[in-house]
Amino acid sequence: MLGKKKRKPRPSTGHFDTLISSRTTIEGDVHFSGGLHVDGKIKGRVLAEDGSDAVIRLSEVGEITGDITAPHVIVNGKVNGDVRASGHLELAEKAAINGSVYYRLIEMAMGASVNGNLVRQDESSGLLTHDKSSGLEENQASEDEGKSE
Repeated sequence: MLGKKKRKPRPSTGHFDTLISSRTTIEGDVHFSGGLHVDGKIKGRVLAEDGSDAVIRLSEVGEITGDITAPHVIVNGKVNGDVRASGHLELAEKAAINGSVYYRLIEMAMGASVNGNLVRQDESSGLLTHDKSSGLEENQASEDEGKSE
C-alpha cells in the first residue's frame, strides 16, 4: 500500500503488560516491571523493579498521588508527588505535576506544567551524589553571598 508506512514505535513507549482502568482506584504501593498503563487512580508510590527497562504511562484521565520511580515515564495526567525517571521522561500537553521532577532526558509539550523543581541527573551520578569540584564552587558561592549581606 502506497499511502501507509509502518511506523516504528518509540523506544520509551514499549509494550504495556498491565492496565489500570479508569474505574479502578489502588491504595498502596505498586511495584512493576515491563509496561504499566494507568487510566485510573493510584494512592501510593509507583516503583519499577530495579534493573528493569520498565515504562509507566499515565493517561490524561489518570491520577497518581505518590512518588513515581521508573526508567521511562510518560505523563499526560495528574501527579501529586515526585517523579524520578532514570532514562527518559515525557510530559505531554495535559501533564500536571505537583512535586519535583528528576530526569536524565526530558521532553515537555506545550501545556504541560510542573509545580516543583526540575533537576537534571547526569548519567554517572545519582540523586544523592555530586561532583566534588561543583560542590566546592557551590560552597564558595555561599560564602561569597554571606560576606555581601
